[in-house]
Amino acid sequence: MEQVTEQYLTRAETWLFITTLLYFLINGAQIFETAVFVPKWTKSPPLTFDLLNEKIGVSLKTFWTVFHSIHEITFILAILFCWKIEPIRNWLIILFIIHFAVRVWTILYFAPNIMKFQKIYQSGLNYENLIQRVSLWKMLNYVRVGIFLVVSLGLIPLCVKILNTQPN
Repeated sequence: MEQVTEQYLTRAETWLFITTLLYFLINGAQIFETAVFVPKWTKSPPLTFDLLNEKIGVSLKTFWTVFHSIHEITFILAILFCWKIEPIRNWLIILFIIHFAVRVWTILYFAPNIMKFQKIYQSGLNYENLIQRVSLWKMLNYVRVGIFLVVSLGLIPLCVKILNTQPN
């Protein structure tokens, strides 16, 4: 481990705790959305897609874009400020790679499908295999939220480890 001063360690702790706190806040919102909102709009597609209509339903796009952006900045800052603390840095990088992979999956699969479901509601057109597609989206969303939970839980031992790290 490189030279770690008390001041360096304090900044590293601060950013690690901030990103951990934000991750748990995001997970709380994801759990709420998955437990309350998703079952409502997936209940009887396309009739329940009105909940996805931004004009009369719920638009979570801005919330998730802002919240994830802030969190990812703090996650990167935690990695940078923990850089000299090798075991914490390495685990943060691994957790960030997993997090980033799930975010890419979200951008490539979940978001485009929500937009398709919104268009179905707005246009009134039928969509082939709609119920199966919505069921797949819902099931994969459970997997996605579960992975995010595992990543956030993976931050806890790092917080404990950094609290036990002594400056040298």
